[in-house]
Amino acid sequence: MKKALRIAGRILTVLILLFAVFVMVFTIISVNTVNRDDASFFGFKPYIVLSDSMQQEFAVGDMIISRATDDTASFEEGDIITFRSIDPANYGEVVTHKIRSVTTYQGEMAYVTYGTSTGADDAYPALARNIIGEYVLRLPKMGYFFQFLRSPAGYFTIILIPFLILIAIQAVKFFRLVRQYKAEQQMQLAEQKAALEAERLQAEKMKEELERLKRQLESKTQNNDASDVSSENGGEG
Repeated sequence: MKKALRIAGRILTVLILLFAVFVMVFTIISVNTVNRDDASFFGFKPYIVLSDSMQQEFAVGDMIISRATDDTASFEEGDIITFRSIDPANYGEVVTHKIRSVTTYQGEMAYVTYGTSTGADDAYPALARNIIGEYVLRLPKMGYFFQFLRSPAGYFTIILIPFLILIAIQAVKFFRLVRQYKAEQQMQLAEQKAALEAERLQAEKMKEELERLKRQLESKTQNNDASDVSSENGGEG
């Protein structure tokens, strides 16, 4: 039973460690890629949806993934693209909308885009040179998780707590080892005391035996002396 518990404890420790490391790496990647058009993860760019302009495709709180591309002239009607807006109302912001048609704007290739929620065209087209990538898929409500993960509370809950649990587990193991070491020391001391006591008792027995032999020898010597005296007195008479 104890062996099974030890094995289960080790497995739990390894799982917590792997989870903590995975979440830490995951957080580092998300901080450096999510909502950043200047970074990607193996050519894919994740974004958190902040508006409901494309409700038929994705909603607020979802995370969408766009595949980066340099071929910005090959998109067609119906494609969903991610681009940097030139609209003065939200200039430079990243938008993901559907293409209605191909056009030109101030002599540049561009796309007329719209949000599927209203169906109304965007005030300004998406310039081909401002296109970041093509929409690939969505992760429902994962945006909320990433936002939480990047907050102090999320960091504490997802990363710090597992490491604190690991530290607590190792501390418990350490104190158990200390108690075991002290118990073994006390046992060794008890064994040494018992061995010394046994040696003392054996020495006392040997001493008593020597004393007994000494008394026997003295008694025998006295008897021999008395016998010799009696023999001498009998000879003189």
